[in-house]
Amino acid sequence: MAGHRDIVERFITSLERRDWAAWAGLLHPDVVYEIPQTRERIRGRDRYLQFNQEYPGDWHLRPKLVIADEGHGVVWFEWRLDGDVDDAMAFFEFTDGLITRVTDFWPERYVPPPGREDLVERW
Repeated sequence: MAGHRDIVERFITSLERRDWAAWAGLLHPDVVYEIPQTRERIRGRDRYLQFNQEYPGDWHLRPKLVIADEGHGVVWFEWRLDGDVDDAMAFFEFTDGLITRVTDFWPERYVPPPGREDLVERW
């Protein structure tokens, strides 16, 4: 579905630009964000926004491939952080034109940066 593909592209583009208002406008208020490698889960748009605004380092994103249908989307993207470059994937679920779930998969396990414990559930 072209509409959901566009939403995923705008998700990455607005994150890269740090256009927080545009990015948050793509998210359902009750969005759930998960990172299986670190076992982190964030519930709610405001907490997810804060998580990204406060993520440490000079990070950048570049989409490589975006695919979407009527209920789901995926983006394969390049992630750059302080000189390191890697690939990652994010999977999306949608309801009524808003993102309701994002699951990020990174190539390797890592220890999450400190200082976000108040935003994150660990499982």
